[in-house]
Amino acid sequence: MGTTIFDIGAEGRTGLRLPPCDIPERNLTELVPAELIRKEDPKLPQVSQIEVVRHYTRLSRMNYGVDNGIYPLGSCTMKYNPRINEDMARLAGFAYAHPLQGEELSQGALRLMYELGEYLCAIGGMDAITLQPAAGAHGELTGMLIIKKHFERAKELHKRTKILLPDSAHGTNPASAAMCGFEIVPIPSDSRGLVDLQSLKAHLDESVAGIMLTNPNTLGLFETDILEITKLIHDVGGLVYYDGANLNAIVGRARPGDMGVDIVHYNLHKTFSTPHGGGGPGAGPVAVIKKLEPYLPVPRIIKRKNSYALDYDRPHSIGKIHSFYGNFGVLVRAYTYIRMMGDEGLKAVSTNAVLNANYLRARLSRVYKAPYDRLCMHEFVLTTKGMSEEIRTLDVAKRLIDYGVHPSSIYFPLIVPEVMMIEPTETVSKEELDRFADALIKVAQEMKENPQILKEAPHAVPIYGASVRRLDEVRAAKEPILRG
Repeated sequence: MGTTIFDIGAEGRTGLRLPPCDIPERNLTELVPAELIRKEDPKLPQVSQIEVVRHYTRLSRMNYGVDNGIYPLGSCTMKYNPRINEDMARLAGFAYAHPLQGEELSQGALRLMYELGEYLCAIGGMDAITLQPAAGAHGELTGMLIIKKHFERAKELHKRTKILLPDSAHGTNPASAAMCGFEIVPIPSDSRGLVDLQSLKAHLDESVAGIMLTNPNTLGLFETDILEITKLIHDVGGLVYYDGANLNAIVGRARPGDMGVDIVHYNLHKTFSTPHGGGGPGAGPVAVIKKLEPYLPVPRIIKRKNSYALDYDRPHSIGKIHSFYGNFGVLVRAYTYIRMMGDEGLKAVSTNAVLNANYLRARLSRVYKAPYDRLCMHEFVLTTKGMSEEIRTLDVAKRLIDYGVHPSSIYFPLIVPEVMMIEPTETVSKEELDRFADALIKVAQEMKENPQILKEAPHAVPIYGASVRRLDEVRAAKEPILRG
């Protein structure tokens, strides 16, 4: 087991010097209830400042992040976050703003959020927006609550009970709909990897509240029948929810609103380069067409002549879905990115994301099987099924770590067995694409010549960066030991 902060230091060692206490001592029980007073020393680590710095610096070097190299997680868009985003989020006026300081002292923050909303509506071809949702799944939930409110107001909720869900949609979609009380109706993919229109039509009636559509879908394919799909749903009175998590594949080139979409969420921590992963804050703004605007969460950020205000007078709103107005620091970063990129820059994002994915697909489909071996969007899927009786996709992913490369997503989407889902993003150079492809091709050779090396990977060889050998993942999930 690795060294923890508790394993270093010595009795009496400290990394700081506190000034003498100038407050008269009082009986502790006057300030703290007796049952809350510790009976024993909490046994905190006793370390010097340099020991703390070196310990955590060493740990940081054992980690792998997007600043180290390619992070090809399909459907996650783990791309480089420009440092100017961080600089802007740290400007004193933004970093030290408090949401309770009042509108008159928050004009800069309100203006930024208002303009960001306007930009996102223009990018998506939508009419109104909320910036409150804290992530994509939170945006999905918000969208489902809006659909529920719409049919509640129309006095149709008793019969609008079903949400249609393609099997190529994002994994959190079913849970978001189910949490709002809807029945989930799965729609299979056809041989093209797209929504099966005949199956969709078989479920269309007045019980349909809507469809949750991911486009491009999780196979990395654009739903070429999108206009027919949205018309079919609208013809039975349903609404179309568009999961915009893969918007980086079409940003600057196509707009969900032009496809007949009623509600769309954006993942700012994907398409618009704000930090992603590690459990930190994200942002999943939700935009709607005009007739659904009354149901957006409160407060709405509005413009009144030359100033900005918070509007709580929304009697049909679904209410608040986030404390205050959203994850403001994330919104600053996305605003910065959009302003820096401009129209041409955003178009270049989708251009290069699609180019990079197709370059990798063309190289790797010669070695691994591509179930849908045709032009993809920002991501694509491969499978190891049939390549070896001994080796699974998990073994391939673990072996990639030995080559200093972060593995792609595996075992999602569920509709492809032994799947690898690869998304290089637009921020990866050709040299790095080739390094990733070369590593996967070498692993495919090893699968035939030395399968045991894959089954034992990673091997914790320092030069490659792996800090531990392969873990018992089932046991680690059931019996997590979070410290030594």
